[in-house]
Amino acid sequence: MERNRVIIKTSVIGILVNFILVVFKASIGIMVNSIAIILDAVNNLSDAISSIITIVGAKLAGKKPDKKHPYGHGRIEYFAALLIAIIVFVAGVAAGKESIEKIIHPVKAEYTIVSICIIIVAVIVKYFLGKYVKEKGEKINSKSLVASGTDAFMDAVLSFSTLVAAIISLIWNISLEGYLGFLISVIIVKSSFEIIKETLNSIIGERADSKLTQELREKVNKFEEVQGVYDIILHNYGPSQIIGTVHIQVDDNMTAKEIHKLTRKIQVSIYKELGIVLTIGIYASNNSDERYIEIKDTLIKIIEKKSEVLQMHGFYVDEESKTISFDLIIDFKAKSREEIKDEVVNKIKEKYPEYNYFVILDTDISD
Repeated sequence: MERNRVIIKTSVIGILVNFILVVFKASIGIMVNSIAIILDAVNNLSDAISSIITIVGAKLAGKKPDKKHPYGHGRIEYFAALLIAIIVFVAGVAAGKESIEKIIHPVKAEYTIVSICIIIVAVIVKYFLGKYVKEKGEKINSKSLVASGTDAFMDAVLSFSTLVAAIISLIWNISLEGYLGFLISVIIVKSSFEIIKETLNSIIGERADSKLTQELREKVNKFEEVQGVYDIILHNYGPSQIIGTVHIQVDDNMTAKEIHKLTRKIQVSIYKELGIVLTIGIYASNNSDERYIEIKDTLIKIIEKKSEVLQMHGFYVDEESKTISFDLIIDFKAKSREEIKDEVVNKIKEKYPEYNYFVILDTDISD
């Protein structure tokens, strides 16, 4: 799979670069007695380990679906990203502990022109490595690569801070080692929390990206038989696999054959253009009858007075069973969604008591 090859290739480059930086930084840090440079080397080592985890995660996530996992193994990538974040967090805490000891018991670093030159090279290398890895990650939607790229950018900033401290030490003979190390540790810990939060949201399940749902809605609405698009639900089974459902409103005079042809065309189009495996449900529309239009307009006026009601759809009058059905989407912030639904039903029933009412309380899942 091309996506996995990109992840592995990018991660291998990251591993090689980080190991080279570890050797140089650790050597210089020990030579000049700099806790900041040594901690920077440790951070590079954690980056290399993170890249190894990314490769393993990509390999496991790329496994084919099986009977126990019919949707594939794509979500393993999220666990890999979470593990990377935990490693970064541990490295940050360890750096903070060492830095506090250096603040309490300061030891003067002895920088040289050679050590400063190596730090400058490290800043440049980490900046371009971070740029490369993050761009690759965003291009193929890999949270692990984006996390690694962001971390590499952070390393470039931290190395630059070390460079500033070294120059200050050389010119003014002031040691900022412990304080700089502590600042680095705080930034590392903060970065790890951000990665953990983002990854947990993906594992738990978060609202679908509004840009994607709006694009999906627009593409489905382009089919002339479609009168409306509702109930968009997208499930993410890894960064490269999205399975979704949607309801479309069509004229109730359409035959099963016509509906079949329409839904197939939509499914093929959406898969080709957006890569989404889509299941399509149907809402029938009988807006040709003036009596039904009147009932619907009355219902809309009732709903307009309820600010908590975000949408009404799927309206249909079944004259044979004397039943009116529709769906309501009510804001999550509403104190009692059921009570609001009952109020709407009671109001419309006062106007048209001859009908039974079947109302589904939908959830505000997507934009």
